[in-house]
Amino acid sequence: MSLDLLIGGVETPAQDGRQFARVDPVTGQVATTAAAAGVADALAAVAAAQAAFEDWSATGPEARRAVLMRAADIMDSRAAEFIDAMVSETGATTVWAGFNVHLAAGMLREAAAMTTQIGGEVIPANKPGTLALAVAKPRGVCLGIAPWNAPIILGTRAVAMPLACGNTAVLKASEMCPRTHRLIGDCLTEAGLPKGAVNVITNAPEDAAAVVKALIEAPEVRHVNFTGSTGVGRIIGGLAGQNLKPSLLELGGKAPLLVLADADLDGAVNAAIFGAFMNQGQICMSTERIIVVDAIADEFVRRFAARAAALPFGNPRDKVVLGSLVTLASAEKMDVLIADATAKGAKIVAGGIRNGSMHAATLLDGVTADMRIYREESFGPVKSIIRVADTDAAVAVANDTEYGLSAAVFTQDIARAFDVANRLQSGICHINGPTVSDEPQMPFGGVKASGYGRFGGKAGIAEFTTLRWITVEDPAQHYPF
Repeated sequence: MSLDLLIGGVETPAQDGRQFARVDPVTGQVATTAAAAGVADALAAVAAAQAAFEDWSATGPEARRAVLMRAADIMDSRAAEFIDAMVSETGATTVWAGFNVHLAAGMLREAAAMTTQIGGEVIPANKPGTLALAVAKPRGVCLGIAPWNAPIILGTRAVAMPLACGNTAVLKASEMCPRTHRLIGDCLTEAGLPKGAVNVITNAPEDAAAVVKALIEAPEVRHVNFTGSTGVGRIIGGLAGQNLKPSLLELGGKAPLLVLADADLDGAVNAAIFGAFMNQGQICMSTERIIVVDAIADEFVRRFAARAAALPFGNPRDKVVLGSLVTLASAEKMDVLIADATAKGAKIVAGGIRNGSMHAATLLDGVTADMRIYREESFGPVKSIIRVADTDAAVAVANDTEYGLSAAVFTQDIARAFDVANRLQSGICHINGPTVSDEPQMPFGGVKASGYGRFGGKAGIAEFTTLRWITVEDPAQHYPF
């Protein structure tokens, strides 16, 4: 399949005619051929978004809500196209791709609901007879840079709330899934979004740095949101800061799941299995570290390893739980992490095998701080079990990371659970639930090297609007001179 850029509501080839190919990581065949945008194409998309901003920002909330609701319905109706694109481009399972469609459509509906919640406040003024207002206004052109791992969810999240707030948007698609991300723009355009209000840029991997730099530096771009790795996030945050552009960064994670001595072990195993191995562990919230108190560690590991070993892996088009990693290189990294850990004393208690880009659910017991997997984000189905003496030690290990996105704690003592949750350094914490969870209305984001800012609900409104101070005053007021 060959794709053009979406600029100003029009199918547009790259100005120099270049294209690039995305290969199916399972079959090795070309999944998508897409236009390879250059700097000139990126700036054309920004110009189209700027041209559409005046009219879209002046559109009332009812009309904006109607467009977003239609887009959600269209997305649901095109679920099969989304699933086919996502499976072939990223190696995801059909279950994960289908869930992506479901949650992304929900994000559009939640954004639609928020169009009437963009308000402000009356602030008491010191001047007699003065009415002072703080009014939330759209920022302008918003740049969204979305990743491949939950592409429909995260691509939609990158533009839905900005559009609901009256901004226009440029979505820079991931090189790993150009067709999947382009379909989001198609749904919004089909729903009646004005031409240029959303634009989708695809680019070859070697052009990414130049395209992103041009987009961020474009004077018309007034806000940047990025979801992806911490390394790239540092670059994007730096560029945004240099150009005085506010940014929302949702970056890497090393999510801990703490299993305390009084935990419901079956419940903890269920949450750990889901959180660790959904989408082959390629989720920013994925359970990377299972931290278990010694008193129950042997029994927990026995149950956990038995469940993990039974999870089928293979071609995502088959009936499997774990499909392909996004590239062969990603799968080969799992071998390196396993070799390092086992050489330093860790024991494989489940998995440890792969077939090309497809890797079994793998557990390493006895992981210690000198192993690479203790600190590095695996972003795959190889997970650490770390044994600790008690609750305090569990919290210390959980916080011993540069990341701070999601966390979870299992205990039947709710007072202890809240105490632990308050001590964990993360933007999200779940008590007796998995580290992987998302709902459109929730404030989603991290701390430390997991980024800053929040997607979702009213927190998203605060990100994608700017406050203006407006006063209505007495023209006959007294001045000192």
